Amino acid sequence: MTSSGTIVTVCTANICRSPMAMALLQHALAAQPEPLRSFQVVSAGVAARRGDPVSENSVTALKKVGLNIAGHVSRPLTQELLDEAVLVLCMTESHRAMIRLQAQPPPKNLFLFREFMPQRGDKEIGDPYGGPLRLYETARDELVEAIPSLIEFIKTHLPAKT
Repeated sequence: MTSSGTIVTVCTANICRSPMAMALLQHALAAQPEPLRSFQVVSAGVAARRGDPVSENSVTALKKVGLNIAGHVSRPLTQELLDEAVLVLCMTESHRAMIRLQAQPPPKNLFLFREFMPQRGDKEIGDPYGGPLRLYETARDELVEAIPSLIEFIKTHLPAKT
């Protein structure tokens, strides 16, 4: 297997949206031919502490679509992760702005997870933290909805490393 690089999904605390995004995108890429299936997807948070457990509602929302993220623990976004990433996918514009302000140098491939969707509308994924399960399911569904356009972007814009 060739190593195609790392894709980083980013939210605030790395316990709700970005772990769901990581699992959903990794699952989608695994169904693609090489080199797409060799991309590694990881997640981190712009204000995350190291080692916090993933939210129970995120676990439940993904279990409903056959994915298990129960073992995920949070980690902060670091310059090293940004430097290694071939693509950084944020949940909101505020995440992107924080990365642009704090990273030296800021990553070139810094986008919103929903940025490549063809229709107009909200490109951000709201934070479900502390809300009922239905908010987590809405965030999950917004992530799933974005994946086909994201896969197309990856196919056309991210060359595989050899």
